[in-house]
Amino acid sequence: MTSRREVVCGLVAAPAVSALSPRETRGYRWANVKVGGGGFVPNVVFSRAERGLAYLRSDMGGAYRWDAAAASWTPLLDGLAESSWQGVESVAPDPVDPDVVYLACGIYRRAPAAILRSTNRGTDWRIFPVPFQMGGNEDGRGLGERLAIDPHRPSTLWFGSRYDGLQRSDDRGETWNRVATFPHGGLGLPVGRGPTHGGVSFVVADPRSGRPGEGSRTLFVGVADPSDNALWRSDDGGRSWRPLPTPPGLLACKAELDEAGLLYVTFSNGIGPNGVTDGAVLRVDTRTDAVTDITPERPRPDMPGGFMGVSVDRSRPGGLAVASLNRWKPFDTVWRSSDRGDTWSSIHEQSRRDVSATPFLYWGEPEADIGWWMAGLAIDPFDADFACYTTGATIYATREFTRVGSGRPVTWFPWVEGIEQTAILTLMSPPEGPALLSGFGDISGFAHEDLAASPRLQFADPVFGNTNTIDYAGRAPHVVVRSGTHHPRQEGATLAWSDDHGRSWRPLAAPAQPDVPPLPGARGDPARDSSITVSADGAAFVVMRPRPVISRDRGETWRECTGLPVWARPVADRVDPRRFYALDFAAGRLFVSRDGGQAFTELATRGLPPGLSADRPTWREQAWPLRAAPGRAGELWLTSRQGLFRTRDGGASFARAPADIAVEAMDFGAPPPGRSHPALFAIGVRDGVRAIWRSDDEGRRWIRLNDGRHEYGRRFRCLAADPRVFGRVYVGTDGRGIVYGEPA
Repeated sequence: MTSRREVVCGLVAAPAVSALSPRETRGYRWANVKVGGGGFVPNVVFSRAERGLAYLRSDMGGAYRWDAAAASWTPLLDGLAESSWQGVESVAPDPVDPDVVYLACGIYRRAPAAILRSTNRGTDWRIFPVPFQMGGNEDGRGLGERLAIDPHRPSTLWFGSRYDGLQRSDDRGETWNRVATFPHGGLGLPVGRGPTHGGVSFVVADPRSGRPGEGSRTLFVGVADPSDNALWRSDDGGRSWRPLPTPPGLLACKAELDEAGLLYVTFSNGIGPNGVTDGAVLRVDTRTDAVTDITPERPRPDMPGGFMGVSVDRSRPGGLAVASLNRWKPFDTVWRSSDRGDTWSSIHEQSRRDVSATPFLYWGEPEADIGWWMAGLAIDPFDADFACYTTGATIYATREFTRVGSGRPVTWFPWVEGIEQTAILTLMSPPEGPALLSGFGDISGFAHEDLAASPRLQFADPVFGNTNTIDYAGRAPHVVVRSGTHHPRQEGATLAWSDDHGRSWRPLAAPAQPDVPPLPGARGDPARDSSITVSADGAAFVVMRPRPVISRDRGETWRECTGLPVWARPVADRVDPRRFYALDFAAGRLFVSRDGGQAFTELATRGLPPGLSADRPTWREQAWPLRAAPGRAGELWLTSRQGLFRTRDGGASFARAPADIAVEAMDFGAPPPGRSHPALFAIGVRDGVRAIWRSDDEGRRWIRLNDGRHEYGRRFRCLAADPRVFGRVYVGTDGRGIVYGEPA
């Protein structure tokens, strides 16, 4: 049993601006740069206690509540500083009291895990650490729902854990005990980096089996670990259990019980969201335990895949829906039935998708895809026409669900207003053109002309899977270059350039360099995922192959840069097109080119900190620590673990800035009023607090910009300062998209 240790977090009751310390800024306003969705949402759960109330859980971006009056999703965990709470394993709205909701939070198996309870719909939370681990962003995150509330005794909660069997709480989630009588006690934590376990996948309490105050007697529990029995039943409140017949070799994924006592269960031969090739859908008559196979389409070798999403139509008896999973050939789909699964109709043949509100979903194609990773599926319990399903990039919803099977067209739309569920890898705010250029994980990147509208200009020609770096020419900012990784649907170049501020693109192909010694400590293949930079006048492109290569004819021909050690990465001066700089992290040396990047020589420099090898990025998504200041020839800044260093003489001498924060990444914004030097913005740590900071005096003093209402799990990945608007900074998060702050 856990201790009664508790953390209290009130998002509304967080410190007011007036309560901030003197070193924190006052009156900063924060908002999301709008894209709309963009990532995997494992499930949506409607409240059965109140019409128009729903919650969704994301794998690394927290949880949201649907606000029907505002027609928007409201993020619920932005005020929490703990990163792990942003990975939500399960969500459970109270079936009786619409104000009460629970979350099971824990992003990875080695990270903290807790149950969060709110009595005001997620505005404030009480947090109860638990002794079992979770995996909100691991394989199997679409299973569930793992967390269940007893409808007859709301103080009793059940939780299907990944590694420690079935858990029970009788004090509203504050303390937990493993149910010793449940036959599957869990497989324990995997060793090292081994595959995760699905564990106990769902708990369903039968509301017909109990009375208020006494608790439900009948429970159904699924198991998603390989075992002889994947589905269990108890008729005495969990004191004893018996198995129900299930298909051999398949795992129980999700289940819903209708008012007639029919239990619908989806099965797959893997926990997803990938690696599933077989599955089934069963209907269990809980009065007799009779099991009927109602699988819509049996998987076969030329059409593999399984099933996960399932939802019962609670306003029309006999209605239900199920979703396929990993049915890549020919496509995934959702099926609807009005006769308890005896017959089915697929949505694919008669559906159309209106993605005008989030045009990135076209992916450069003439029509938006139906989606993939359909783990979540929900029919509004108060409105049979409203239904939604989740995908790896958005949530599709329709107001015409009962049309499925009628032959009439059904329109689906992205139900994502207010949701920003993406990982941001790089940001750049140029001095002219779009306000922001962004590099995303999985969805390439965008030119943001209007921060309040989903951008119509997705990076294309080529589309990247991930966009890892973006750079512009300091004196010719209409010239922009970017690098990334292949998109699985558009295999091709991983380098591109633009001459219209990043609005349109052309691919680049730099020569490969075989037989190069590996970069020590590198993750991935840095030779394949090379970065790119551009000279201040936009005339020269330099690509970071193991031995950097340069082109002065827009990629028609390439030559190796000379004089550099292997794995050096040049940085262009923002003013002087003849100058590039490169650090040799292993030896602590600085190299400079004075002929536009073709030839480099070592520079006798003073003031560089020793032991720079610890500062070398070893992953394509890490920000480069050496940066050239805009508008100031020869000025470079180095973010080192040993401090923040600057040179104003082209690298001849470096001096440590007297910063009182440990800077992880930084950028240059518009100068403060009355000053000429750019304001500095940083992701950094002071007194154990990881936050967003600004310095108006060249790095001497720093003020904190985000407050306790805007923590975002402190999952900050990158930032860019706006050179046109003083005080504005864009921050790329790992799960909550791009947020930006500016003086109110």
